[in-house]
Amino acid sequence: MRSDLSTGRASDAPHYVSDFADEAVVQIDSVKLDERRSNLWIDAWRDLRRRPVFWVSGVLILFITVVALFPGLFTSVDPRFCDIAKSNAGPEAGHVLGYTRQGCDVYARIVTGTGTSLSVGLIVVLLTSVLGILFGSLAGYYGGVVDAVLSRAGDIFFSIPYILAAVVIMSVLSAHRNIFVISLAIGLFAWPSTARVMRAEVMRVKNADFVMASIALGLSRFRILLRHVLPNAIAPVIVISTISLAAAITAEATLSFLGVGLPNSIMSWGNDISQAQATLRTEPMPLIWPSLALIVTVLSFILMGEALRNALDPRARARR
Repeated sequence: MRSDLSTGRASDAPHYVSDFADEAVVQIDSVKLDERRSNLWIDAWRDLRRRPVFWVSGVLILFITVVALFPGLFTSVDPRFCDIAKSNAGPEAGHVLGYTRQGCDVYARIVTGTGTSLSVGLIVVLLTSVLGILFGSLAGYYGGVVDAVLSRAGDIFFSIPYILAAVVIMSVLSAHRNIFVISLAIGLFAWPSTARVMRAEVMRVKNADFVMASIALGLSRFRILLRHVLPNAIAPVIVISTISLAAAITAEATLSFLGVGLPNSIMSWGNDISQAQATLRTEPMPLIWPSLALIVTVLSFILMGEALRNALDPRARARR
């Protein structure tokens, strides 16, 4: 029985309610959550593996690394053996790129010089990353006097062009020119850019909620910096380090081309380019081949840096 609102009397009309099963109820407004694990690095990898630029640059970098580590797999010719009778001679069997002005095999010198360029780049990146992360993180996290002192020191080094500083250092240490000396000459004045990026990222991360929670739990500031701030602020440094490696390889070639870099006894693309410039108009190929090797190597690391920058930036991923 049900009440009739208009008359206030009970109505004799039956009231039917349809039967339904609980399992048949459909939650229309429910949101299906993605059950896959997700963080900055996982999301970056999911983005990278869909990018052709990443795979192309990655394959090139892998190939360059194998050439640098195992040059004997690609040539059995002694790059230091020169036959002046074959000065600037063209390609022939076993010497696919011809000869230099001194009669040395161009291909063998390029293959051997790959290790030199990559070694300089890696040492410079290691040095700039250590100094940049150390000074940038301390300045950004502690602030105050620490930030003022370290930032001003970085500004002093930043105001000195590292190529000019490297020229001066290599000129003073001309009797001790080798891979480590030229790497130190470049790296000691190239770290401020990494430190600036690290400082800005640490200043952003240190105000996050998980950092505040760590402080509330009583963790020391230095422990919070190591365990929570640095892992979440290191991504931009990885990107800038990749691009810095390409810049370091270019800097080494520039110094060697100017005659203040590595000695001629060490295989270097910059030395080969410098020696071949005298015959550029008549015999350009001994200069073009090492230049192409330098261009491909530098371009590979730059493309990798760009791919990493886009993948590690959530805002860039959201715009695509």
